[in-house]
Formats: sequence, C-alpha cells, structure tokens
Amino acid sequence: MEFRKQKPIYLQIADRLMEQILGGEPAEDDRMPSVRDVAAAMGVNPNTVMRTFEYLQGEEIIYNRRGVGYFVSPDAKNKILAEQRREFLEEELPLIKQKMHMLGIGMDELLK
Repeated sequence: MEFRKQKPIYLQIADRLMEQILGGEPAEDDRMPSVRDVAAAMGVNPNTVMRTFEYLQGEEIIYNRRGVGYFVSPDAKNKILAEQRREFLEEELPLIKQKMHMLGIGMDELLK
C-alpha cells in the first residue's frame, strides 16, 4: 500500500480496512486478520496496525475477544457509512463548493 503524507498511516490503514468491511470481507461478526498479517500485507510495523485496531475499536467498528482476536462489530457497516457521510458533508463538500465558486462552475454545469 502506498501512503500519503497528509494523513497518519494508521488512519489510512483504518480507511482501507473499513473499505473492505463495507465490501463485505470480512463480514459482520467475522474475525479480522491478525495484526501481524495486516502489518505484513501493508508493509508496516505491527505497532502501527495495533494503533489502527485500537482506533477502530474505539469507533466501535471492531471488538476484541480476549485471547481470540478482533472481530467486525455487528453494526459496523452502518457506523462506517454514517461517519463517511458526515465527513463528506462537513469537510469535503464545503471545499468542493468553494472551488466551484472560485472557478465559476454552477450547479447546472455540474449536473451535465
């Protein structure tokens, strides 16, 4: 995986894992890949992946079964979609609107 400088690596990994969950693999209540497997697949330190898992657990996207591993939370897809929708509406869309205004692009032109 190639990482961008604008966002911490652990959050970029979280985004990737959330995309996979939205795609249905792993499904809700399925076991997540191990920290070491994710680290090896993404070419990062296991501590970075552990930070990712802790973040996802804090967001209630995954949960930990002590001694067994991490699993996808039952309502993970809905939580991911709600957060991505909020992020788009509150953070990304205002920037798009500003750029459209600056470039003189109206809604009718955009809809074409």
